[in-house]
Amino acid sequence: MPVLRSSPPSPFGRKVKIAAAVLGLKDRIVVETTDTMNPADTIRAQNPLGKIPALVLDDGRVLFDSRVVVEYLDHLAGGGKIIPAGEARFDVLRLAALADGIMDAAILQVYEVRFRPEDRRHADWLAYQGEKVARALASLEAEPPAAAGSLPDAGQIGLACALGYLDLRFDGTWRAGHPKLVAWLEAFEAAVPAFAETRFTG
Repeated sequence: MPVLRSSPPSPFGRKVKIAAAVLGLKDRIVVETTDTMNPADTIRAQNPLGKIPALVLDDGRVLFDSRVVVEYLDHLAGGGKIIPAGEARFDVLRLAALADGIMDAAILQVYEVRFRPEDRRHADWLAYQGEKVARALASLEAEPPAAAGSLPDAGQIGLACALGYLDLRFDGTWRAGHPKLVAWLEAFEAAVPAFAETRFTG
């Protein structure tokens, strides 16, 4: 059975877990908690980049980067389920890329504070990453994506995970200025039970 190397707070790992759930593949994957900061963890041998999520297949191959893993899961489910074919594919991938960018910029802000002593933190760098998130949220607030149904697409899943990560690490401060996105996320959570089931509570 494939093994998903991940960590509960990872928004990218959460994206894969939600994708597996909505595609009906949840029971066909084992989730294994991973510590990317531990040199003894096998993740560094499985993924040369030492990053999560990574999906270890039955034949020993390892797929990494959440975009690749999500596409593999879609393929496993028959294809065209959460990543459509044709022209619509690119709208979904564009939203997925924007959501990934929000998560990347948010994680870099978290790491800057977590791993650097206060006197060595770069305020300009933190602001630079924060501005990426702010611009992305503003564009989404101006033109929110379509509401998700019980089978959300990969872009919608990614966006929900990005907003959930901002709630987790930044106390939901994004919500005050983005009422349309707040409503969108509430509707997503109501339509997709896996979103609540994968919420990090630690």
